[in-house]
Amino acid sequence: MSLLERLNNDMKQAMKNKEKDKLSVIRMVKASLQNEGIKLGADLSADQELTVLTRELKQRKDSLQEFESAGREDLVHKIQQEIGILEVYMPKQLNEEEITEIVNETIREVNASSKADMGKVMSAIMPKVKGKADGGLVNKIVQQQLS
Repeated sequence: MSLLERLNNDMKQAMKNKEKDKLSVIRMVKASLQNEGIKLGADLSADQELTVLTRELKQRKDSLQEFESAGREDLVHKIQQEIGILEVYMPKQLNEEEITEIVNETIREVNASSKADMGKVMSAIMPKVKGKADGGLVNKIVQQQLS
């Protein structure tokens, strides 16, 4: 089942259950997916859908940090709910050990030896962990391994 089909099914269920917050988030994600499809002029591949979903999740995580630093607890709670709803559609996230293992493997593949090779390692590793790991965490682990 494609992401769009899954979102449509969940949207119908949210309407039946009168879950306004979930319905709102699903509609926003669907709109983003449809806009991206229109922009590209074709149906989205699973990888492109994941990119859009990751972007939506990142926007909410960035907003969460802003609201927390501003002391807006009402908005913090709302954004946390939205993040929880979006995470259901994301692939299983890798833990730090799994990321470290992938980083070490990639460092060996590209023969990286210093921080000067950081870009080479990051460009090789990001397609492997796309949607499964936070880019900031991957970056931090790569820096640790190259130092």
